[in-house]
Amino acid sequence: MAHRTPPGSSASHASCLDLWREKNDQLVQQAKVAQDSGLSPRRQQLAQDALEGLRGLLHSLQGLPAAVSVLRLELTVICNFITLRASLAQGFTEDLVQDIQQGLERVLETQEQLKARLEHGLRGLWDSVLHVSSLLPELLPALHHLAGLQAALWLSTDRLGDLTLLLQTLNVSQSRASEDLLLLLKTWRPPAEESDAPLTLQDAQNLRGVLLTAFAYRQGLQELITGNLPRALSSLHEAASGLCPRPVLVQVYTALGTCLRKMGSPQRALLYLVAALKGESTWGPPLLEASRLYRQLENTAAEIECLELLVEALRVAHIPEAPQLLIEVELLLPRPDPASPLHCGTQSQAKYLLASRCLQTGRAENAAEHYLDLLALLLDGSEPKGHARVQLGAEKEAISEFSRCLELLFQATPTDKEQGPASSCEQGCTSDVALQQLRAAALISRGLEWVASGQDTKALQDFLLSVQVCPGNQDASFHLLQTLRRLDRRDEATALWRRLEAQTELPQENAAWSLPLYLETCLGWIHPPDHETLLEEFRTSLLETCDL
Repeated sequence: MAHRTPPGSSASHASCLDLWREKNDQLVQQAKVAQDSGLSPRRQQLAQDALEGLRGLLHSLQGLPAAVSVLRLELTVICNFITLRASLAQGFTEDLVQDIQQGLERVLETQEQLKARLEHGLRGLWDSVLHVSSLLPELLPALHHLAGLQAALWLSTDRLGDLTLLLQTLNVSQSRASEDLLLLLKTWRPPAEESDAPLTLQDAQNLRGVLLTAFAYRQGLQELITGNLPRALSSLHEAASGLCPRPVLVQVYTALGTCLRKMGSPQRALLYLVAALKGESTWGPPLLEASRLYRQLENTAAEIECLELLVEALRVAHIPEAPQLLIEVELLLPRPDPASPLHCGTQSQAKYLLASRCLQTGRAENAAEHYLDLLALLLDGSEPKGHARVQLGAEKEAISEFSRCLELLFQATPTDKEQGPASSCEQGCTSDVALQQLRAAALISRGLEWVASGQDTKALQDFLLSVQVCPGNQDASFHLLQTLRRLDRRDEATALWRRLEAQTELPQENAAWSLPLYLETCLGWIHPPDHETLLEEFRTSLLETCDL
């Protein structure tokens, strides 16, 4: 009879560990293949399969009694699982905290110190584990790797006090008196993995570099906001020299440009902004900062050009690159803050800045065009809100939106480049005509909301105004006709009907106009049903009235 190794024996454990170590290495290689697949369904599937494989492997390892021989592989699998899970989710989730906690508790089980997990939180667990780590030299590289992931989690959630204490404990050979996080990160030296160690997606040294860059940038940006410029400059230089992917490097260079401009070094600031825009002119923040710099240097032409590029950059939708299947710097940065000097706002805000600067610098003709574009953007942005709120029965809010549009529209007085018929733009529509159309559109839109809320008298006022503002607008006239019919004002409705009948039989004076695309978008939804059908229905009702 063949000899069998009894389950639970040391030989059985060693055999399983060899197989599971091979499985870990295979899954790490699979995740790296997925990383090289770009933005594709295959990439997502390979990465997800690797994640599920690591989850199953971790479950198998944690079914064994806690032992140093098991934990060396188990802690590495935990690190690989957390790294892949956080990168796919683009953030740290609560269950990852539990994975770290369970790994620490398993380490304490080897030293029969289970009470520590009952008496302390996660930070207490780390204190206990790192206190006994000198007795477990085989686990030190994996423990430092796990500590790096814990540091990333605490940095991303702004638990800087816990992070400081963790790094002080990791730097036990250094002075524990320092509370400078940047200094603690720089002095932390994770022990190197041995050559026969299981494969990792991201080693502790690389993770340390990511943490150092992310914190240096966060600190530099905060110091810049609070006005501590020398310290901001130092931290931002530290970030720029670290592991900066291109999008983060653009932000760092922009912040350096802002800092140097405020410190009175515009030429050095310009060098960083040029570097930020190198090879890519559609980054919003460096363009906005460049416009501020050129304004300070009194180079108005360059300032206006930067603002024009900024408007265009905010119009273009950027397609993000596939994120690395690693803990990256972006993952540890705070969400964009409107108070940040790197916040470049929306396209309409940039357009307003461009228009106002053109006006302030004597470029009245250009300013008029930009203000008109801005008004169209504002109206276009509020109409989807002429529609959602109506569908939800929120007519009051919709009326308020259009009232704000009207305030802006009636304050605007654009000036064409030339006078007379030759002043038409490329589409054949002057800025005055375009403004009339926008005003009529806003009045008709608000009138339709009054109709929806059953207030035909108020709707009548808006439709009458729209006819006066833009006499050639047939949409306004047809909405006015329908409202007069509902209010039983037959004489006025009949007179308007006769005028409309006559107009439909004559060639339209402005038929050659081709409205700009933004106006077609704004005006499209306010068109009433078929004009001829409405006129025919009114004619029929008049005949019926005469027969009576």
